Amino acid sequence: MPRLLRQVSLVLLISFLVLSGFALAPTGASIEETVESIVARLQRLYRPAQLLYLTNRQIERHLTPTERHILGSQHITFRVNIPVSLFVIRGPAPKADPFWLDDRGFLPVQIPWKHGAHDLKTFTREFEAGPIGLGVNSLTGGGTHYMVLMAPKFPGDTLYVDDLHPAELQTTLLTNGVKPFVDDDDHFTTNIPPQFVGYTLLQTHFDHRDTARIRDAFQWAGRPARSAPDQIILTWSDDPRTTQTIQWRTSDPVRKGYVRYAKKSVLLSLVATNPPSMLAQAVTEPLRTRFMVNDPVVRHHTVTLTNLEPGTTYLYTVGDGTARGWSASAEFVTAPKAPAPFSFIYMGDAQTGFYQWGTLLRAAHRHRPDAAFYIVAGDLVNQGADRNEWDDLFFNARGVFERRPFIPVIGNHDCLGGHPSLYLRFFDLPNNGPLKIEKERVYSFEYSNALFVVLDSNINPAKQTAWLEEQLSRSQATWKFVTFHHPAYSSAPKRDNPEIRKLWGALFDKYHVDLALQGHDHSYLRTHPMKDGARVATPAEGTIYTVAVAGTKMYHQDPRDYSAVGFTNISTYQTIDIQDKRLTYRALDLNGVVRDEFVIEK
Repeated sequence: MPRLLRQVSLVLLISFLVLSGFALAPTGASIEETVESIVARLQRLYRPAQLLYLTNRQIERHLTPTERHILGSQHITFRVNIPVSLFVIRGPAPKADPFWLDDRGFLPVQIPWKHGAHDLKTFTREFEAGPIGLGVNSLTGGGTHYMVLMAPKFPGDTLYVDDLHPAELQTTLLTNGVKPFVDDDDHFTTNIPPQFVGYTLLQTHFDHRDTARIRDAFQWAGRPARSAPDQIILTWSDDPRTTQTIQWRTSDPVRKGYVRYAKKSVLLSLVATNPPSMLAQAVTEPLRTRFMVNDPVVRHHTVTLTNLEPGTTYLYTVGDGTARGWSASAEFVTAPKAPAPFSFIYMGDAQTGFYQWGTLLRAAHRHRPDAAFYIVAGDLVNQGADRNEWDDLFFNARGVFERRPFIPVIGNHDCLGGHPSLYLRFFDLPNNGPLKIEKERVYSFEYSNALFVVLDSNINPAKQTAWLEEQLSRSQATWKFVTFHHPAYSSAPKRDNPEIRKLWGALFDKYHVDLALQGHDHSYLRTHPMKDGARVATPAEGTIYTVAVAGTKMYHQDPRDYSAVGFTNISTYQTIDIQDKRLTYRALDLNGVVRDEFVIEK
């Protein structure tokens, strides 16, 4: 059989099976792997300048039948027990309808429907009982994710939906006030067409709208890596008293990395020309960014220094081992061996306006050079798969995060673009989280007389609850802090996270968490001490929840009965000082003006 005829036959076979509702055998390739393969092919076929201006038609022309099937049917999968009429509801953006709607026989339906100020487009087709798979949101990215409605094909039948993938997806009945997405606080209003009320709504994942983004995704690196080290970041992946993790990047040709370090007291006490120092070799790995056309591969270097002395200042420099390949020296301080006074900085979302955020960060460092470390409560960047944004974040953090450890919290925007690969590659963090959750998304550590627990509110809270209780119950720390992105007590209008409040809040009450440090709502909020969902008189009886923002993206704020202090349109950093059984908290703006403060004594 001629090659062209074989290809046409394969396309027709796949189209027939998909249109008939049959489930094809698993291909073994994920959506992300499929996109990787397509991107690699496009990079071979087009020059860098052409990649920046690809059209949907050009991309679709280069899809293989298998890739077309994966992108058109394996983004969302589930099973129905009866034949159904299924509706895909789209907003006005992305402008182009997904190719698979036409491939699989979906027909447009003229049903007037507005969500907010936007007209919605409706497509429908019928499916038999059994597995159903739907395709990616678009090849363009942006806009909103589509929504899915279902109703029994034969009136009177009872519909059950199970085997949902991704597992976070949920089903509910469509009524006013229901959320269309599992990870966004938007709600349906009275504009629902009457014929759809009571249909089964499959709540999709808003942040998965960019999973297959290819068009307009190729980029030119604004801050390409060079042979000299940059993006030097301190984190902890083990005991803060005796270890220090250091990571940095270089350009691809630099294949080795080293840290040279010594106790500051030793170096300052010596007049020798070549004072003694220790050398540790880095784990050096390529970090590939599939859409970066001019700097697609950089080298990421990671070293964890061990057997350090507690409560000690060390000087260090990183480089490739050659005489001229070293960075400027910086310093870090290990955690104290026994409980001792300390302070740290907490900030809300950076996300946008990195220059302004960096200015605020350096102001915090100048004001409180004694701060032991920095916590940022998620949404470090706006698009987690966009390396240019990470490069801007690190560039504007220079002078701070190479001197004080950074404690990152993963936010929903850090996950945009699919799997949060860049977030997880950039930071070496503790591997002590729940067994069934990806490492480094959830972790804990102790510093002085305080326990710090970092949670991932993008993941089902129930999957972290048992582990959270274990961390809280076994700790003898005087102070307990938990940080996560989506607030248990929301600040922004029409937002609420009742499951977090119910599952995690109950444990905060049981084991007396002192502060919950949050972000996401882009304004400042401090609650009254809260217990069991209600205000209590003193911090000794309940937990104080804070929401902060450090970038330039701002939201409105609704007055809530749990609000003690709230304000908008002001970026702040927060200083938390621990003196044995006394905690002093202050929220300050760029000019050092104290916007909020309180004291807790035990």
